[in-house]
Amino acid sequence: MSEDAKSEYEVEQRETVAEVPGLRVRLLTLGAGQNVPWHLHTTISDTFFCMLGPMRVLTQSPNAEHVLESGDSLVVPPGVAHFVEPASLGCKFLIVQGVGQYDYVPVDAPS
Repeated sequence: MSEDAKSEYEVEQRETVAEVPGLRVRLLTLGAGQNVPWHLHTTISDTFFCMLGPMRVLTQSPNAEHVLESGDSLVVPPGVAHFVEPASLGCKFLIVQGVGQYDYVPVDAPS
């Protein structure tokens, strides 16, 4: 899989804010109908900070739906499959990924 899975999904905008070994900070904007497909990370957490919402983060094991409004945050720990999409017309969020080796492991959507 590519380093950031760009070939797997499209976003309106993707900006790297900071990146050092073991830690990455990005700003992502999703337009209507866009999403970050179901995936997990083996060793790192994804920490979401909603800048412009609402946005939805779905997780498996535990199965949950998290709706984040502007100013809300959520941590998805390593090994937890998750999916991200706007809860309305679009969303913008800061994502902190670390600490550890980044990977992107696609998983099947729940049935």
